Amino acid sequence: MNKKERFMNALLGKETDRASVFCANQTATYEQMEKLGAYWPEAHFDADVMASLAVGAYQILDFDAVRVPFCQTIESEAMGCTLKDGGKTGVPSIDAHPYQVNDTPPSLDNFVEKGRIRTVAKALKSLKEKVGDEVAVLGGVVGPFSVATNLLGLMNIMMAAVMEPEKLEPWLKVAKSASEIYGKELIAAGADGIVIEDMMSSMDMISPQIYHDISNPHLKNLVDSLGGIPTILHICGKINPLVEDMITSGVSAFSVDTKVDIKDIKEKIAKSGRTVTVVGGIDAVNTLFYGKETEPVKEEAKKSLEAGYDLLAPSCSIPPATPTDKLLAMVEVAADFKRG
Repeated sequence: MNKKERFMNALLGKETDRASVFCANQTATYEQMEKLGAYWPEAHFDADVMASLAVGAYQILDFDAVRVPFCQTIESEAMGCTLKDGGKTGVPSIDAHPYQVNDTPPSLDNFVEKGRIRTVAKALKSLKEKVGDEVAVLGGVVGPFSVATNLLGLMNIMMAAVMEPEKLEPWLKVAKSASEIYGKELIAAGADGIVIEDMMSSMDMISPQIYHDISNPHLKNLVDSLGGIPTILHICGKINPLVEDMITSGVSAFSVDTKVDIKDIKEKIAKSGRTVTVVGGIDAVNTLFYGKETEPVKEEAKKSLEAGYDLLAPSCSIPPATPTDKLLAMVEVAADFKRG
C-alpha cells in the first residue's frame, strides 16, 4: 500500500498492511520551516507558502496524510472576527468577539470571497498537486459550536446555553452553514477528508447535556451536508461521556486526547454497531514537546497501538518546537506494527 491507500483504509476501518500515522491537527514545526524555507506568519495567509510548509508532514515527517490550514480561525475571520497575530512563532487566534446573542447573525452572502476561504482552498489544491496520490490530503474546518463561540465569546455562549438556549439556534445554524460552505470549497479543491476541530465542545468547557442538546445536533447537520466525504472529529479532553452522541454525528473517526479511556470508547463504538476509528495515542505536550529522547515516544506509540488506537497520531496540534526526530519515532513504530 502507498501512504494514501494505507491512511484511507485505516480511516474507514478497512485492512491495512501496517499501522498508519499522521496528525489530525496542525503539523508545522520550526525545523520544517527552516528546511522548507516556508515560515509563519506568511504560511497562514499566502496559499503558496501554506502549501509549501504543509507538505513537510510528508516530505520531512513521513506521515501518511497532510493537511491545511495551521489555525482554527478561518470561518470566524470571514464572519467578522478580528485576529490576534501569532507572529513568527504562533498561530492566529481570535482577538475580539464582535457579536452579542441578541444581534442578528452575519450574512453569508459571497462568503467564499471573504477572509482566507479561497486562500486555504488554493493551498489545498497546490498541496494536492505536490503529493499526487501518494499521500492523503485533508482540509480542516471548525465545528459549529466552536465557530459560534468565536463569534459570541465563551461567557456569552455559556450563559445563553444555560439560560436561553433557543437564542443560540440562529448562531449555530449560521456557523454550521459557514463551515459547510468552507468545507465544500476544500472538497472541491481536492480534499480526501475533512477534519472538524470542535475545541469548545470539550468537557473542559461544557457539560455532556449541553453537548447533547446544542452542539452535537449541528455537528451532525454539518457532517450530513458534506456529502459523505470521510470526516475526523477532534475534541480535546476526556470525551468518554460524549461518545454515544459523537457516534450519532456520523463522523468517520474520533481524534482524541490521551486523557481518554480508550477501552471504554472502543466498547461504546462496538456496542453502537457503527464503524468509527479512533485516532491519537501520543501526548502532544508531555511526550512530543518536552525532552529530547525518542524512546518515550516509541514506548507510548507501541502501547497505544496495542491498546486499540486505529491510527497513530499526536493527541492535539503538534507544538511547533517539537524535534523532528521525535515525530519520526512515531513513524518508525507504526511501520513495524502489523494488526493481528
